[in-house]
Amino acid sequence: MTFDPEQVGQPKQELAALLKELRKRAGLTGDRLARRCNMSQSKISRIENGKVLPSLLDLERILRAVVAPPEVIEEVIALARLANTEWQDLRSLRRRGLEKKQTELAALESSSTEFRFFLLSMITGLLSTPEYIRASLAHSPADVTKTIARKLERQEVLYDTTKRFTFILTEQAVRWPLLPPAAMAMQIDRLASLTHLTNVKLGVIPIAGPTITRRRTDPPLPSGCPAVDRLRGHLRSSR
Repeated sequence: MTFDPEQVGQPKQELAALLKELRKRAGLTGDRLARRCNMSQSKISRIENGKVLPSLLDLERILRAVVAPPEVIEEVIALARLANTEWQDLRSLRRRGLEKKQTELAALESSSTEFRFFLLSMITGLLSTPEYIRASLAHSPADVTKTIARKLERQEVLYDTTKRFTFILTEQAVRWPLLPPAAMAMQIDRLASLTHLTNVKLGVIPIAGPTITRRRTDPPLPSGCPAVDRLRGHLRSSR
């Protein structure tokens, strides 16, 4: 799914209104829906008023309870993903917990079928060896043992042939010496081995390749266009 810059973070109220409308169409009160979903009535109310963003599990329970048709389910999931897209820097990640972030990403990967990555400065966790993951988290003062384990568990999604992955890396990202030479050779070997998966496409933009220089006369980026710097933060889409 593609996120337009002007959409990021805005559909929260739209999602809440749609869920409320679906409940009413099904002829259910908030209390009856809560019982069907094994939730509290107050949580249903907060979701419908846009005060709480529902998790994927919450949405699954609600949509099943109101017997939503497939086209409506697709619309709700799309809105949920947009509503949960936000900018988050590394300080926020540390505050919320790196391990919890991995759980959120796993939920997004479970509900999606097509993935596209542009990796400017380093290799993403889905493609990384355990040593590379450990080195990439060396800045964290917390115990990252569980985070590393979760990152490795998430790699299983690459072998799900119902999903499609496209990874575009710069040569700088591939060559960045995060590890000693022998360990980096193992990391590059892993990248090469993943290209044999039929559902994975991986390309590298060479350093010596042609580049496009932005002229001073070029128009500025649109207002609200999210800039992604993987050294400082990233655009988060948790669901």
